[in-house]
Amino acid sequence: MSDSVTPDSVLKQMLKETVIETLHEQREMFYEIFAEAIEDFSLAAAIREGEETKPVDREEVMQLLRKTS
Repeated sequence: MSDSVTPDSVLKQMLKETVIETLHEQREMFYEIFAEAIEDFSLAAAIREGEETKPVDREEVMQLLRKTS
């Protein structure tokens, strides 16, 4: 049984190697992109949660902050 190399398999392998090389070379950039995306999702979740809670006035928040500092 012989292994046949098709143009599709060559292209697929070249694409894999290119993606892996790019990920290695641009690791910091990809890290920053994913970190920012996670921050955005977290902020959106916090906003949704805040929309479902009762409002408090500024002075209540300031009093709590003074107690913890």
